[in-house]
Amino acid sequence: MATKSILDELDMGYAGALGDYVARGGEAALEQAYEVGRRALSEKLAILDMVAIHHRVLAALLRRSATREENIQLVAKAGEFLAESLSPFEMTHRAFMEANLALSRLNEILEEENKRIAHALHDEAGQLLAAVHISLEDLARGLPPSARERLQGVRKLLDQIEEQLRHLSHELRPTILDDLGIVPALEFLAEGVSKRTKQHITVEAFKGERLPAPVETALYRIVQEGLHNVTKHAKATEVKIRIERTDGQVICSVRDNGVGFDSSGLPSRSDEQGLGLIGMRERLNALGGTFEIRTAPGSGTELEIKVPLER
Repeated sequence: MATKSILDELDMGYAGALGDYVARGGEAALEQAYEVGRRALSEKLAILDMVAIHHRVLAALLRRSATREENIQLVAKAGEFLAESLSPFEMTHRAFMEANLALSRLNEILEEENKRIAHALHDEAGQLLAAVHISLEDLARGLPPSARERLQGVRKLLDQIEEQLRHLSHELRPTILDDLGIVPALEFLAEGVSKRTKQHITVEAFKGERLPAPVETALYRIVQEGLHNVTKHAKATEVKIRIERTDGQVICSVRDNGVGFDSSGLPSRSDEQGLGLIGMRERLNALGGTFEIRTAPGSGTELEIKVPLER
């Protein structure tokens, strides 16, 4: 938030530049308007702050104006000046929207590549392993019992490889997400994580039509990262995943009963990277969504995600 001294400086700069534009007009005065707007943006002021500055300065000028005609001319000139002072905000907003579109497209490309690799692992590698099993079976027929027992050990190793490939394929791109949607995919994810970690994980979800595909993908990836954080850091025994659709948005939360942590140190870049928060934020920015982490030492942690469904 800008300090009073900064706001006073911006008021003075705006008043002087607007006075010059009203008195003499010209591009030079409008360039001053742009510079005031750029300074305001760098100080993290919002558009409403600029409008408030404009109203204060305009009110002071109108009190010194003598006639109705002068007032009309002053208001018109001030409107032109305000529009120019807001142009840095417009340009920043446009750049932000373009970056979000590019990020959204990049996420789509990455997911498509994940899907292609997952398909290759699941189908093509699976077919190769099946062929190896058949070849081993043929080979075993001509071997003595002791050698066949050793081959049985090889088969068990192949079964483990097949299971790992199936798991990796699912992690890359769960087919259940494409085929059945976010709720069955989260249930399947929770079941798999629960088996590996022995944590009790439940999923509570809405019933109804599916969400848009980009929203489902983002939610799945963020919950996946959230469960990874729980497993790695929380020392939790219970996790509850909840997803509901309400008021034109979808709200998803991951809540655990773990050790929690002091969230006051969370904003550092190293912590964000370690917890996967940068990736979460980038996925949600592309969809106009947000997330919040609520936690305290000894009180568990809740990750809440909100994504609008109408943009």
